[in-house]
Amino acid sequence: MVNLNKELIAPCGMNCGICLHYLRVNNKCAGCFSGRKVNGKCIKCGIKLCKNRSGEYCFNCDQYPCKRLKRLDKRYREKYGMSEIDNLEVIKKSGINYFLNLEEKRWVGSDGIYCVHDKKRYPHQS
Repeated sequence: MVNLNKELIAPCGMNCGICLHYLRVNNKCAGCFSGRKVNGKCIKCGIKLCKNRSGEYCFNCDQYPCKRLKRLDKRYREKYGMSEIDNLEVIKKSGINYFLNLEEKRWVGSDGIYCVHDKKRYPHQS
């Protein structure tokens, strides 16, 4: 795979590898599992830090999908044409490697990686 790996899939099902904050050159985010810091403090994402989840992903929770995840999913469906909940369902059913292969086919091309947020192509990352 060119750019996508398991560490870039957030607990909520977001593929950080197609996020503007990951793809941009300046003030780059390394993904939810990187320990990224802003002003010297770790990012405090309520979904990432959720104590109800018993595994890596939100589907490992008795409250899945919770209100917070549903709000995030609704925003991404409407604004960006993708769904974190759909992503999680694929991972749950078929596994992370299958999901990563699908994501690479969907977002990565010879002309770069498609950014879901600004709809531009970014050069492949090494």
